[in-house]
Amino acid sequence: MTSPIRRLLVGRTLAALATALIPTTLTLAVIRTGSATDLGLVLACELLPMLLLLPVAGVVADRFPPQRVVLTADLTRAAAQLAIGAELLGGRARIPDLAVLSAVTGGAVAFGTPAVRTLVAAVVAGAERLRTNARLGAAQGLAQIAAPAAAGGLMLLAGAGWSSLLTGTLFIASATTLGGLRLDRSLPRAERSAFLGELREGWAETRRHPWFLANVLGHGVWHLTAGVLLTLGPMITVRQLGGGTAWVVIAEVGTMGMVAGVHAASRLPIRQPLVGVAVGAAVFALPLTAFALVLPVPVVTTAYFAGMFGVGVLNPLWETTLQRRIPQEALGRVGSFDTLISFAARPLGLTVAAPLAAGIGTTTPLLLGAALVGTANLAVLLLPSVREAPRAPAPAAEQAC
Repeated sequence: MTSPIRRLLVGRTLAALATALIPTTLTLAVIRTGSATDLGLVLACELLPMLLLLPVAGVVADRFPPQRVVLTADLTRAAAQLAIGAELLGGRARIPDLAVLSAVTGGAVAFGTPAVRTLVAAVVAGAERLRTNARLGAAQGLAQIAAPAAAGGLMLLAGAGWSSLLTGTLFIASATTLGGLRLDRSLPRAERSAFLGELREGWAETRRHPWFLANVLGHGVWHLTAGVLLTLGPMITVRQLGGGTAWVVIAEVGTMGMVAGVHAASRLPIRQPLVGVAVGAAVFALPLTAFALVLPVPVVTTAYFAGMFGVGVLNPLWETTLQRRIPQEALGRVGSFDTLISFAARPLGLTVAAPLAAGIGTTTPLLLGAALVGTANLAVLLLPSVREAPRAPAPAAEQAC
């Protein structure tokens, strides 16, 4: 493994752990000092800048060197988390302050996310991208397992302020790895035009790829149904499948399934990556169906493992396909539309699940979600471009697929 790739992996692993620490730390801190309404406000203040700034961030990712964009985003998140930590340790955690600092964090996430794709494309040669994306996905999955326990432990031992300080320190360490990163090759850059013109060019490039739009729609449906499952799954488990302990076991097994899927993605003999992406997303219909029918805990657990394994396989295949098929000078803008749909759909699922369950019960929303996620993702296979063998992208001006 070359030094730039090693630096990239170390930096993104540290950033993944820091990112995964934030929700648990913030939730525990706000619950101790405020109400559920306060928590909703703080979390919304983090989400809204992500959604509003992602199209802008896509343009920035295509305009500027990606390592500088990611470094700036990491340092911004570090500053925000250190400020939160200082406020919590000072015993004066004001909800407006936490909301503003969360908004700064969300804005930094928006700018960093599209630039990471571009950074991987700049650092890693085509033949190594799938393996690198799989390693990055595994790091994110492991961070999601370790971070809640770490944040909870620090909260109990020393307080939420120290957890935020640790988070800020991890972001500084991540930025430090990028500070010495030298790219072996540079990305092609499109000629600059007015900002709105570049935004329109990015959308025009996005529309040229039916396979991309179809997959983004399918992924949006997956995120929506995942939000529904994460709301109704614990409710069903607590009431009908043995209580909170059973849900913890199911959730942890699911996370392990995702990590296993990410690990397997670069090792499975998948010759048509987008077929693997479509099938991986469609498999999520299994846990939705299992919860809807309130099957025994071992069956539900197995179904959730399978569903999350499919998601694990999906992620590195999808990232590698974008880096291969999308012209590199437009990768940030095109990729930002994918991220925007993902960021928006999950909270929508979380929001509508409980009202739907109160009105029509839990079975119908989950079965409908299973049908939608299976249909929306398997329908992608009807497109001839989905079944094409992997190939390198042509320049944006020449490509029209």
